[in-house]
Amino acid sequence: MPVLENFEKEHSSDRLHQLNDALESGMFVQVRTMLNQLPPADVAHMLESTPPKERKVLWRLVDSEREGEVLQFLNEDLLNAFAEDMAPAQLAATMSKLDTDDLADILGDLPRTVTREVLASMGYQDRTRIEQALKYPEDTAGGLMNTDTVTVRPSVTIEVVLRYLRMQKEIPKNTDSIYVVDNNDKLIGTVHLSTLITSRQDQMVEEVVNQAIEAIPAALPDTDVASLFERHDLVSAPVVDDSGKLLGRITIDDVLDVIIEDADHSLMSMAGLDENDDTFAPVLTSAKRRALWLGINLITVVAAASLIGLFERSIQAVAALAVLLPIVPSMGGIAGTQSLTLVIRGIGIGHISSNNFRWLVFKELGVSLINGLLWAIVVGLCVYFWYINTESYNVYASGLALSIGGAMVINLIAGAIIGAILPMILTKMEIDPALSGGVILTTATEMIGFISFLGLATILVA
Repeated sequence: MPVLENFEKEHSSDRLHQLNDALESGMFVQVRTMLNQLPPADVAHMLESTPPKERKVLWRLVDSEREGEVLQFLNEDLLNAFAEDMAPAQLAATMSKLDTDDLADILGDLPRTVTREVLASMGYQDRTRIEQALKYPEDTAGGLMNTDTVTVRPSVTIEVVLRYLRMQKEIPKNTDSIYVVDNNDKLIGTVHLSTLITSRQDQMVEEVVNQAIEAIPAALPDTDVASLFERHDLVSAPVVDDSGKLLGRITIDDVLDVIIEDADHSLMSMAGLDENDDTFAPVLTSAKRRALWLGINLITVVAAASLIGLFERSIQAVAALAVLLPIVPSMGGIAGTQSLTLVIRGIGIGHISSNNFRWLVFKELGVSLINGLLWAIVVGLCVYFWYINTESYNVYASGLALSIGGAMVINLIAGAIIGAILPMILTKMEIDPALSGGVILTTATEMIGFISFLGLATILVA
């Protein structure tokens, strides 16, 4: 995999250089040819990898019949920017050949006014199909599903089904099964394509239908959908409403998008950024988005720093405290981040529930206690032997060693417990733990670290 990834990156970088060189040389015919020979996903990647001025030129060189396919792969910022320059009727025509789920995803990212105008410009059948998909939140099975299903009744023969499929000339991509429904379109089960091919043609569908298939409720979160696909090695799965009526299907390519988006979200959220942020967004746009997060962090840092002021006399009396002060909150923060990351991942992949959470907390408590004692001894001994040989501070060596060792144990235990409990609390409050968990944890470990170290030092040293 690393070899393939490196090849892809190098290949993409080479193509980007070629396009930029051709653009700078004014060879627009060559650029148009190069662009329109690339798959839509690669064109989108090129657009996202180009500064604003050049990307506008590139977008104008994309063939109009390919614009819709490219739009589905763009980040939200870039999608909105290009959609604003297109009339609703033009936008609807551009996206008319897209699958329902892809079209619904694009419209879901656009402003509501634009979405309404695009829907109004569509034909009745297409509009009804898209409105059905848009009824469900984007991060649910209903928001992921596509309505392009192949359905049959249980009372027909295999021969009739095969004849029907041949009449279609082509079937929806990633179709591995057809769905068997009753007269009210309620799902009965599935028939795998391999079963259709290997069964006798005079057999009835009801004889070969697999009723053990577990349909996915439309309201199921997309992360749970991804877990189901991973556990059961699914290629596609039916989606049903509360009454069991077949609504559509989810395919593996949709689930892969969810996995990638969740990974991006977890990474970007740690810095208070959105996974859809444009890398080459204008300076003011990026500054505005980041300012809020920097402000929140400033408030937490000021709150933690204000605690140090309570121990100003101790610090003035023993200046060595100021040198050692960053060690304790840093170690607690790392221990807490380890627990926080572990629990967030466990929640994401469905490993953690109320049944096993208590065991996990005690496990993290045990791990932090062992590590706390280990590193408290190491750091305490280092501090002792460092200051025992220092003329100005040799009388404080024992007190400093005990203070930093005790504070290390306290803060590592506190950090691990907070890191384990915090994601569950935030999840119950419907707050994304990946977005806000890090800030809360850092503030807590800094405050506990400062108070424990300086408090112990006040008693044992100053």
